[in-house]
Amino acid sequence: MNALLDVSGLTAAYGRAQVLFGVTLTLRPGEVVALMGRNGAGKSTTLKAIMGVLPPTGGTVWFEGQAVTGWEPFRVARRGLGYVPEERRIFTDLTVMENLEVGRKVPADGRAAWTPEKLFSIFPNLAEMRGRRAAAMSGGEQQMLTIARTLMGNPHAVLLDEPSEGLAPVIVEQMADAVLRMKREGIAVLLSEQNLSFAGAVSDRAYVIEKGAIHFEGTMAALEADEAVREAYLTV
Repeated sequence: MNALLDVSGLTAAYGRAQVLFGVTLTLRPGEVVALMGRNGAGKSTTLKAIMGVLPPTGGTVWFEGQAVTGWEPFRVARRGLGYVPEERRIFTDLTVMENLEVGRKVPADGRAAWTPEKLFSIFPNLAEMRGRRAAAMSGGEQQMLTIARTLMGNPHAVLLDEPSEGLAPVIVEQMADAVLRMKREGIAVLLSEQNLSFAGAVSDRAYVIEKGAIHFEGTMAALEADEAVREAYLTV
């Protein structure tokens, strides 16, 4: 199966400090892939470089057969790649419904559009607070809203940065359900994650990154069975 997202030899830097060193990975249609690593390993930076939030210094990013390397983020999003940043970045002065409307985009390929009601079936908490300002929501509720707003843009794939970090266990379960629902709807997901349990519950394949370079590529089951890799790159 051809890759939906194909990243090859990606490099990036903050100022004069290089932080990504030839990252190569693929995401196929309808699959969930975890990019795993410790804090500071380069997970979030990889997603930012793919999305164009941090312009890459080298390598290539192809999405749906189109080279999008270094494109402005809004152009990448219009192409069909959604991005849920770790920082959430919702509009705190707007209500839940208003935030969702901001993200609305008509699907370009005729597929069924995501609607608020469809999203409320995944995130019932949001249904109960559709008129509430985002500033009055908990961190977990804001994370749900960020994912829901991204889905209102009807993306073909989503970059999901640290979806389980700092959330209560019950919210983490809802996040896992949301990722699996996206997969059932045909949306490919590349998620950055430290939580092996969460990643194992939702992911088909995994990459492990350390110091800006990929050190493992394989199935999620293979990673879970490889104690040496987990000890070397994932334990704190």
